[in-house]
Amino acid sequence: MVVPGVVTAGTEPEPVTDPDAPGRPTLRHLLLIPVITALLAGTLGGALGYAFAVRGGGGGTVLGAEPAQPPALAQRKPESLAGVAERVLPSVVTVRVSSLGGTSEGSGFIASSDGHVITNDHVVAGGSGKASVIFNDGSSAPATVVGQDPESDIAVIKVNRTGLRPVEFGDSEALAVGDPVLAIGSPLSLANTVTAGIVSALDRTMQAGEPGGPVRYYAAIQTDAAVNHGNSGGPLVDGGGRVVGVNSTIKSLVAEGQEAGNIGLAFAIPINQAKRVTQDIIGTGKARRTVIGAQVGGPGAGASGGVRLAAVEPSGPAAGAGLRVGDVIMKLNGRPMTEPTDLIALVRKFAPGSVVTVEFRRGADRQNTSVTLAADAK
Repeated sequence: MVVPGVVTAGTEPEPVTDPDAPGRPTLRHLLLIPVITALLAGTLGGALGYAFAVRGGGGGTVLGAEPAQPPALAQRKPESLAGVAERVLPSVVTVRVSSLGGTSEGSGFIASSDGHVITNDHVVAGGSGKASVIFNDGSSAPATVVGQDPESDIAVIKVNRTGLRPVEFGDSEALAVGDPVLAIGSPLSLANTVTAGIVSALDRTMQAGEPGGPVRYYAAIQTDAAVNHGNSGGPLVDGGGRVVGVNSTIKSLVAEGQEAGNIGLAFAIPINQAKRVTQDIIGTGKARRTVIGAQVGGPGAGASGGVRLAAVEPSGPAAGAGLRVGDVIMKLNGRPMTEPTDLIALVRKFAPGSVVTVEFRRGADRQNTSVTLAADAK
């Protein structure tokens, strides 16, 4: 049984608060509202700013492709220019030679694991027979001159060091105009320099030499790879990393007494010739010179060109092939003759014992014969 409470007259009931009813905000609540609002606004603004910065601005347009992984050295193919350079550089050296006139510097490359180095004769000419070799890693070693052939402009020096990495030799006769090549060496004392170009021409016949010095004849590989002073003796390398030539000379448009520089006309001794001369020097101390057994006296008469034979050795190769004084050599192995230098340089390119085809004119008749080239008796 419930007994109701008695209400005393004049007494108001005690107010009761509903816990679910909305209450009046306190001062602390009022202070927290702007702080939270500011934090939320800052966070949202930063996120939007980052998104705009990454995407490149308004409109939601994304500029550029997704960034690619940069190529690592190991990803470069061995046949790429970088791969070829990496493989050949450890075999290329700088050659320094002291003489009464000072120190000359050129390039060279390791031809054998026991220390033979090929360079140009004009790099070591005038020296005392001693040289120093600076390797790709910066180390150096003394070297001695094994032998020189001034007329072919090839010299061989030797260092007393083991574990050397020789170059791989190519075939200069397999080259074609347009083939890619690299010239490697120390132009202007800048060691380990690599330049790229193409084979511009083959069998470019040239005559070179310093006043009072030997006359050098080249049936050269012409290239537009940048070659400068100091590149002499360094390798010309094909796209497979094989040495196909020895960089030797350049043509340049300079006034008398000025320093010559690259204009895209560089010339290298074919490696087949350089390798043969090197083997002769290592084996006997000197190189054999290839001859045809005739002397040329000047260009042939008329517009058809050719070079005229001024003398023929009675028992020489030319005489044995039926050539006579006055005959005009028109072509050697298909290569047209226009100057006496052409015949001398091209004959020197071949090894003694090589058989070449000669097209010649005798009077009004054109004939062909085969000549077996020989070594000079000197």
